Amino acid sequence: MAYHPAVRKILDSIKSGNFWFQTFEHAPVKTSEQAALTRPGYTLHEGAKAMIVKAYRTKSDAEFVMLVFPADQKFNSEKARQSLGIKNLRFATEAEISDITGGVQIGGVPPFGNLFNLTVYADPSLFENEKIVFNAGDRGFSVAMKSADYKALVNPQVVSLI
Repeated sequence: MAYHPAVRKILDSIKSGNFWFQTFEHAPVKTSEQAALTRPGYTLHEGAKAMIVKAYRTKSDAEFVMLVFPADQKFNSEKARQSLGIKNLRFATEAEISDITGGVQIGGVPPFGNLFNLTVYADPSLFENEKIVFNAGDRGFSVAMKSADYKALVNPQVVSLI
C-alpha cells in the first residue's frame, strides 16, 4: 500500500535513533476513538492527538503551531492561550493542513510537527505514558513508540494544553 511520504520520514527518523517502535496497518480512520480500536494493547489515553492551530500574538502576528496531548483528553483553548502566551488561536482548516503537511489528511496528522517546520507544544500528561501511539501521516498507518524517545526526536515545548 502506498502511504503518504511522512510515514517514511517518521520511520526513518525513529530507526536512525535506534528507538523501539511498533507499527499498525489498519482501515483508514478519522478520529482518535476509531484509531484506538485498531491498535491492540493500547488505550485511547496512550494515543497522541496532534492538532495544527494558528496562534495569534496580535491580529497581524500569527503562526501555525502543533499541539499534542493524550487522545482521551479535551483541548482547553484558554489554558493553551495562557501557556503559549498568545491572544487567540483557531484550528487550521482542512486546506491549510493539507498545504502545511504536503497533503496529510485530517485524522492522519502525526505529532511530528518538526517535519513540517512547525513548533510543537506537548502537554506534560502525554509523557506520563511509557508508550504513545499515533497516526503517522496516513489515516491507515499508526506507530507506537516510547514517549521519552518521541520527546528526544521531536523536542516539543512542554506546556499545559488540557
